[in-house]
Amino acid sequence: MQQQKIRLDIIGLSSSHSQIGHYALVLREIEGKRRLPIIIGGAEAQAIALELENITTNRPMTHDLIYNLARHFQINLLEVIINDLNEGIFYARLILEVDGEIHEIDSRPSDAVALGVRFKAPIYSYESVLAEAGIVLEDDEEAAGDEYDQTDSDFSLAAIERSDPLEEEDPKPASLSSGTDKSTLNQLKKKLDEALSSEDYEAAARIRDRIKRLNEE
Repeated sequence: MQQQKIRLDIIGLSSSHSQIGHYALVLREIEGKRRLPIIIGGAEAQAIALELENITTNRPMTHDLIYNLARHFQINLLEVIINDLNEGIFYARLILEVDGEIHEIDSRPSDAVALGVRFKAPIYSYESVLAEAGIVLEDDEEAAGDEYDQTDSDFSLAAIERSDPLEEEDPKPASLSSGTDKSTLNQLKKKLDEALSSEDYEAAARIRDRIKRLNEE
């Protein structure tokens, strides 16, 4: 049975706290409260930011070249689907239309989104992906997130270019590494709330995964 597609949009790009030179691409469920953070490379983050800010380079960049080739040969990108998550790696598909025929091409999500914004194509995912990797925002956090969407400039090209390298953080802080008792879970939930409040979706994803593992033990 085919899964129902869930529409997403882009709400931000911020520097990764755990991988130097990488960025967290944050997508939002349009009809829901979940956020989907995906770690992508600096070049792909720049390609997305360039298009979102309507900046034209002197010569075509890689994704611009692919877009120009596709349009020249009348290939249209209908939609981007982030269709799978396997061992922490996201997968995507490009849904293309050529001479009335539909074709699906495998892609990294970063490249798929970089092309999607150029074609003005919608971005989708599936419930199975969002259920595993989505960050759920409560009402207060969602309101704060909406304010962030309008005022924060972390998705901008300028933010990417001026961002200083960050040292890698230990994904399992010592204060959170003790057993599976109620106190540990409470600490993790508090850290999750703090990460969500500060829009640190990458840290929130790591903490969410730890809570999930502890609850399964």
